[in-house]
Amino acid sequence: MRIIARSTIVEYWEVHPTTKPSLTHWLSVAKDANWTDPQAVAADFSKAKVLNGERVRFEVAGGDYRLIVAFDFGRQIAFIKFIGSHAEYDKIDALAVSQF
Repeated sequence: MRIIARSTIVEYWEVHPTTKPSLTHWLSVAKDANWTDPQAVAADFSKAKVLNGERVRFEVAGGDYRLIVAFDFGRQIAFIKFIGSHAEYDKIDALAVSQF
């Protein structure tokens, strides 16, 4: 997968260092993945929640933070749409958010 806005993830963990191990792991797995659908993503991340045919929500740092990614499986691209605390996540529309 090609990850769009990888720098956004790096910038986030610089401000929120407790997220770095989880986000580093996510980047490593996603970069090497050849996912074809949301269920394949969820198979690699047991706590991921499929939101629709393109968006998946990931728990970060033991569930204290959330990451929403929109996938274009045909082109093998992952678009970072949101990273924030659990409380911030509760205030957004996960299917429409486009923070970055």
